[in-house]
Amino acid sequence: MSLYDAHNHLQDRRLATTLDRIVSNRREEKISLMVVNGTCEEDWPRVLELSKQHDFILPSFGYHPWYLKQRTKDWRDGLNRHLDAAPHAVGEIGVDRWMKDYDMALQEEMFLAQMAIANERNLPVTIHCLKASGRLLELLQDGPVPPRGFLLHSYNGSAEMIPRFEQLGAYFSISGYFAHDRKAKHLEVFKQIPIERLLIETDAPDMTPPVQFKPHPLEDNLNHPANLSAIYEFAASAFELPVEELTHLVGRNFQRLFVP
Repeated sequence: MSLYDAHNHLQDRRLATTLDRIVSNRREEKISLMVVNGTCEEDWPRVLELSKQHDFILPSFGYHPWYLKQRTKDWRDGLNRHLDAAPHAVGEIGVDRWMKDYDMALQEEMFLAQMAIANERNLPVTIHCLKASGRLLELLQDGPVPPRGFLLHSYNGSAEMIPRFEQLGAYFSISGYFAHDRKAKHLEVFKQIPIERLLIETDAPDMTPPVQFKPHPLEDNLNHPANLSAIYEFAASAFELPVEELTHLVGRNFQRLFVP
């Protein structure tokens, strides 16, 4: 069976010293492809470099809302250069009212600018959203949205909003973080996601799952991308499906969104 990680940050410097082990474990766990998300101008070159070194990486480039104030006047040219070099996906972008001292006007401006770039290129988009699902829905309804669709990674909205996002082209990913007991209420929301719209992610090195779903521990409680297989098992249990069936369905969803 082939496994697909819909969202991680393999370029994160916290993983640099263990990268060889990560690559080896990736083979053992039969992880075929992973989407590695850039977050700002500083790490886009690292994402591109990793994608050239490893054919299992699908690079994605975007400005995360946490880093918007660090942008340069040439950010748009830089983003387009990286997408010209590796035209796979745009992300991680989004809107966030959870962060301290957020500037919503700036977030919306940057989000819409990057969605327009994705739409022009018909590239899938990975979207981060915290405490702003209603506003995100409004922004997506006003468009533009790339025909390929978009991923709401670690979906944080309500069950009632799932069909409305789906109508606009959304896929929804679940990580092992939602296997923690304290996330049981939100796990019930995930169970409302149509199986044909479900993806699995690690969000490594963050969103660490509980110990029973962490067969590959790292120091400092970092999340290893090879924990993906255990996260598939967790998701299969949550959706009451055999893991083989879930793996097949998720693989088909991943290919539809991320592989042209």
